[in-house]
Amino acid sequence: MRLASVDVGSYSCRFSVADFSNSFQLIYEEGNITALATGLKDGNYLLEERMEETLKVIKHYISKAKDLGVDRIVLVGTEALRRAKNADDFLKRVKEETGYDLNVITPEEEGSLAFLAVAFSLKPEGKFCIIDQGGGSTEFVCGRGFEVEYLRSLPVGIVNLTEEFIKNDPPTNYELESLKNFLDNAIYQVITPCDVLIGLGGTITTISAIKHGVFPYEGEKVHGTKLSLDDIMFWLETLSSMKADDRVKHFPHIEPKRAKVIIPGLVIFYRAMMLFGKREIIVSDWGIKEGVLIREYLKQKTT
Repeated sequence: MRLASVDVGSYSCRFSVADFSNSFQLIYEEGNITALATGLKDGNYLLEERMEETLKVIKHYISKAKDLGVDRIVLVGTEALRRAKNADDFLKRVKEETGYDLNVITPEEEGSLAFLAVAFSLKPEGKFCIIDQGGGSTEFVCGRGFEVEYLRSLPVGIVNLTEEFIKNDPPTNYELESLKNFLDNAIYQVITPCDVLIGLGGTITTISAIKHGVFPYEGEKVHGTKLSLDDIMFWLETLSSMKADDRVKHFPHIEPKRAKVIIPGLVIFYRAMMLFGKREIIVSDWGIKEGVLIREYLKQKTT
């Protein structure tokens, strides 16, 4: 059996295919930045051009899935589609133009799927907490083994934080301090004791790729790597001192569309590590889309 999952996020749209014939095996992955949540804070409406681009990518993924002979395709959507007033219009267009339902999941399901992906692939010891930083929200999920013990979702992500706090290129010290203070107040509410921190999302996988010399990007070479607090602070200081275009010129690991929004992402991890009292974080390339596949795989094993 082959199953495909599409994660329609607030900033990126990602696609995975797994084969369940013998054991769980990922056979194809792809990701594209579509920035669906861009401008959402101005009136809580998805922009037409962002919807068009996202729909185009979804169609491409479905076509690729069929080429790979999948038996089923599952589409899930997250924060931007939970928040937008015209989300139903977009969901209707996806159904009409592809024949597939795009299911908007709750923050709790989003966090649980990301947790499942980490638990299944990295098998962390002791109590671990994942920080799943996205375009429109960030989930903090803690537990042991496959059991979630604590889950909180904050409505802060790289798209809305960039639009709210970063007006200059490069950002000013005042903008960075304002962002840090805002995030300290938000993250302080979700701190819980844990043994291990694990980071998910395009920001931290990109930084890991730079540090470990992974270019072009290969998820399996980033998955399970580690970054220190000093690493995070160094790259925050380095990248925030550059214009967005220069970040890409000096570090081709950074996708052009990610260059501006990577700063708030780094601040999220910097402040979270400080407030959780951790000097190191493990990086996970697996997240929601893999979680969807693993959930179905485990269901199949028990039936």
